[in-house]
Amino acid sequence: MSGHSKWSTIKRQKGVKDQKRGQLFTKMAKAISIAAKEGNSGDQETNFKLRLIIDRARAVNMPKDSIQKAIDRGLGKAGGGELIAAIYEGFGPEKVGIIAEVVTDNKNRTAAEIKHLFEKGGGILAQPGAVTFMFKSMGEIVVCKSKDPEAQMLQIMDLDVEDVEEVADGLEVHVKQAKLNQLKQALEKLGFILESSELVWLPVAQVAVTEKQANKVLNLLELLDDHDDVQRVFSNIDILINE
Repeated sequence: MSGHSKWSTIKRQKGVKDQKRGQLFTKMAKAISIAAKEGNSGDQETNFKLRLIIDRARAVNMPKDSIQKAIDRGLGKAGGGELIAAIYEGFGPEKVGIIAEVVTDNKNRTAAEIKHLFEKGGGILAQPGAVTFMFKSMGEIVVCKSKDPEAQMLQIMDLDVEDVEEVADGLEVHVKQAKLNQLKQALEKLGFILESSELVWLPVAQVAVTEKQANKVLNLLELLDDHDDVQRVFSNIDILINE
């Protein structure tokens, strides 16, 4: 066996193709509202988390007025029920660790539905802390690859990053959360083209599975990812690819 594939790469390659535009905008609106609420600000210059999410929203062509409405809701200037952010942790087939970030206006309903999805996909919902210790919260920037990715990686390593890895769709660059904005600006100044910039749950150790074993895990990850309240899904699956 040779080659590897991670859920983060698979998810990016799937992109927004498998999500209906209305559902995608609804998810983005919830994320924007929560970021504005938690940062107590609709100013992207002072609320960096809000800026990251708005960048993602713009990348999928979310209308400007929809973005502003979501900010207003988060700041209590518009109608709608109160939104709550939560994290659910669990294990999938092959004991793969899974983290699902959600935003909901009914935590009890969402908790029951997430539990059902874990069980439907052959996994189990776990107690808080049972999975997150296997991950670390980091900043991640995906850089578009040039014809010489090795030269790019050497240049990026000089910017005091945690690590740089070449993956199928680009270069994954990881940095401490506090340095994410600084790194983003430095990369742009050097002329790098950035595919995305966000805060992620990065696996400390991955669970290696075969392609055959991975099918059940990926099915569960997609079940969770398709839920209306689920913002993002993270996993420490490492798929060993036959070549």
